[in-house]
Amino acid sequence: MSTSALSVTELTLQIKTGLESLFPLVRVRGEISNFKRHSSGHSYLTLKDEQAQIPAVIWKNTGIRLGIDLRDGMEVIAEGRLEVYPPAGRYQLICTSITQAGEGLLQQAFARLLQKLAKAGYFSPERKRKIPQIPQTIGIVTSPTGAVIEDMGNVIERRFPAVRLLLYPVKVQGADAALDVRKGIDYFNNPADPRHKPDLLIVARGGGSMEDLQAFNEEIVAEAIYRSSVPVISAIGHETDITIADMVADLRAGTPSIAAELAVPDRLDLLKAVENLQSRLSTALLSKLDGAQMETDSLINSYAFNRPIFQLQQLAAKLEENPELLTRSIRMKWTEKATAFASANQHLALLDYRKTLERGYSLVKKEGRFITRSSELKAADETELVFHDGSIAATVSATSVR
Repeated sequence: MSTSALSVTELTLQIKTGLESLFPLVRVRGEISNFKRHSSGHSYLTLKDEQAQIPAVIWKNTGIRLGIDLRDGMEVIAEGRLEVYPPAGRYQLICTSITQAGEGLLQQAFARLLQKLAKAGYFSPERKRKIPQIPQTIGIVTSPTGAVIEDMGNVIERRFPAVRLLLYPVKVQGADAALDVRKGIDYFNNPADPRHKPDLLIVARGGGSMEDLQAFNEEIVAEAIYRSSVPVISAIGHETDITIADMVADLRAGTPSIAAELAVPDRLDLLKAVENLQSRLSTALLSKLDGAQMETDSLINSYAFNRPIFQLQQLAAKLEENPELLTRSIRMKWTEKATAFASANQHLALLDYRKTLERGYSLVKKEGRFITRSSELKAADETELVFHDGSIAATVSATSVR
């Protein structure tokens, strides 16, 4: 059997054509090893798993827009096309995009949402609402099963059993968990029954991996917390777990049990505070009463307070000792005033012009005024002669004027 032999180049080109046409676009998951960034800007690496490996290339232009710091040992998902490199007689993956696998993808989504919400002011301290010191009703958004709701209930029952707890049961992980949590937050902000409007809201779940906590890193949950008119305490996972919900909430608690402690006061502390307040008020009141009593005693015993009493007593004694003295004094004053009045009346009588007219005098009036000079009269003037007992009209004759 005779078969024509292919050259190495011919065989390689056939492999290249067949392989590249068969895998124009692939997505492959593997661990990075032998990562090197060339001075040209191109990057070379190997993707491997437990049983195989494949060389890969990231051209400079692609590497610039990846936005990820690649390193050996990182598990990634690479997307690209297969290419046969004839000079080396090997195939390689030409990467067009690379993302971290598993939590790496979630970390990237977390970082993008974190940046977006930070720019929108979701984490601003100025918008954080104050947690009420003594809430009457607390709404809880969490799973109805498991240790979380039980632990929180036990803590609140021990610290402040008077508070009313309302539970909105939700899924805390899985495909619909974020939507469930958002509905719970929205319900407590606008409940069907007004009596279900709480003073405080707690959003909680137990610990877990980043995938388990993903519902609380979703934008719809962050928006619901941001819009809430009710103050929100977030208690997601363990102390070291930080979610977007924690950062948007008005207060973050390390665990659900800590959230319960932060939500309500300790009744024993309240009782002590009330007792201390009562003691302080009692002490202050007694002090005020003592001070007022001292001021009253000082005022009663003061000279200014007692002087009017002393004067009245002295006057009363004088009235009792000399009742006639007051009468004589009044009479003397009356006589003195009567004499002065009579004298003044005599002086006024002496000044009355009618007394002078009784002695034979008369007054001459012209046009309503008294005439004091003869030069003020001329012949034919109409005048009035005033006597002590009346007046008569007169006309001035020429012969009588001198």
